[in-house]
Amino acid sequence: MLAPATDHAALCAAFRWQIPPRLNMARQVCDAWAEAEPDRLAILDLSDGGRAEIGYGRLRAMADGLARHLAGLGVARGDRVGVLRGQGAWTAAAHIAIWKLGAISIPLFRLFGTDALRMRLEDAGARHVIADPAGHPGLPAWEEAGGRCIVPEALALDPAPLAAADTGSEDPAVLIYTSGTTGAPKGALHAHRVLTGHLPGVEISHDFLGSDPQDRLWTPADWAWIGGLFDVLMPGLALGVPVVAARAERFSAEFAAGIVARGAVRNVFFPPTALRMLKAADVAIPGLRSVASGGEPLGAEMLDWGRRAFGLTINEFYGQTECNMVASSCAAMFAPRPGCMGRAVPGFELAVLDPEGHPTAAEGEIAVRRGAAAMMLGYWNRPAETAAKFTGDWMLTGDRGIREGDYLRFVGRADDVITSAGYRIGPGEIEDCLLTHPAVATAGVVGKPDRLRTEIVKAYVVLRPGMAPSEALAAALQDHVRARVAAHAYPREIAFLDALPMTVTGKVVRRALRARAIAEAEADAAASTMAGDSA
Repeated sequence: MLAPATDHAALCAAFRWQIPPRLNMARQVCDAWAEAEPDRLAILDLSDGGRAEIGYGRLRAMADGLARHLAGLGVARGDRVGVLRGQGAWTAAAHIAIWKLGAISIPLFRLFGTDALRMRLEDAGARHVIADPAGHPGLPAWEEAGGRCIVPEALALDPAPLAAADTGSEDPAVLIYTSGTTGAPKGALHAHRVLTGHLPGVEISHDFLGSDPQDRLWTPADWAWIGGLFDVLMPGLALGVPVVAARAERFSAEFAAGIVARGAVRNVFFPPTALRMLKAADVAIPGLRSVASGGEPLGAEMLDWGRRAFGLTINEFYGQTECNMVASSCAAMFAPRPGCMGRAVPGFELAVLDPEGHPTAAEGEIAVRRGAAAMMLGYWNRPAETAAKFTGDWMLTGDRGIREGDYLRFVGRADDVITSAGYRIGPGEIEDCLLTHPAVATAGVVGKPDRLRTEIVKAYVVLRPGMAPSEALAAALQDHVRARVAAHAYPREIAFLDALPMTVTGKVVRRALRARAIAEAEADAAASTMAGDSA
């Protein structure tokens, strides 16, 4: 655990990765605590409206019983086993059980469609899935093809202690599929060191999580994604900070406030979408010690709102499924800079690279130096795509950024940046500005092809309840951005939508918006041609 500090540079300079050559995450998150303090609270399970307090001793008994059952089914070192469950103690026990056997866990999202689930199971070659009693529509056909579904609640398990497999820190432990924001989902294979790699970033994003004995951690993000699993659940268990589990098929501000109150939550990871929903509902949540957010930049307006709503500064962080928690803000050490994702987390070296792969002071591609503990081993069965992810000593993120001293300013995905009349325009700043207008609930900005300017800025806007689309409102939003950002960056076209396309992790799918904008441009061109022919 990091000691609380006020000097970020000194903390980074003194930091060294402490990764033992033999490491198993099952011991790291459960067994070690169970042996030392078996009654210590590990998980407060508030799912389905209930309340269950699970100590480390009980969590180990659950995991050991399930691991013994899996071994009896033939699960062995290196096998891939899916975990298709929501937030709950059995989800944690399932991953721990799999790691105990030296097998590889695959977090799976319960809201996946049948095709999405089948694609991941087939790509991973998984033969076993640990599911909840509700099951999933995609499981019966998979079982008919030879798969096996395991529901722990339906089994009589032997809770006798079971030693974890003797695994190395570089041995594979978890296969996490990307959300598919930039293409087909790929399986990022991580080693047992991945949790150790997450801990520094998780700690500072919560102003040194665990330094206050009252700390208690929760996120509305599903534990099927790296943000829920390795930014909240597993770090909390490893640090001895109780983790609150609570299911919600659909997030709401009232639900979040209720969980914080019922669970005595002090520390929350809110994805940006959740924060925007809280802001739109004008919900304030008192009593929190830290709020972290990652996935998309928040902007000055959201940070200012966070201070009013929570009485604290939201700490933004940055990373990817392939290498997560590489940059973070930390209000306990330094002030945030709107539009920036913070500074490099201790143990990580970041750079912005030019097209030749050299560090540059100008805008370029954000990269992470090899050797970081949170970095993936590679993409599952995709050697060519793994090789393309790296250049020299750097892992490429596909994100554009600018270094501002020690801060990292996020511009956007490489394919999100808009080129208009010779200007390069990042969509995030425009989206942030639109969010400051009282009529706007959320917005997505992309480039629409244009023969004169290469692209124009096109904004797709979802309005707050009670607001109606109109040409006058569109003009007002254009003026709002023109006055606050820049004359060349205002959206020349605005379309009002009922909802934006989102990934299951709550990110705007700009790829889908770009496809829509391209189709609109093609339709405009066809209409123009027809009008010319008629004339």
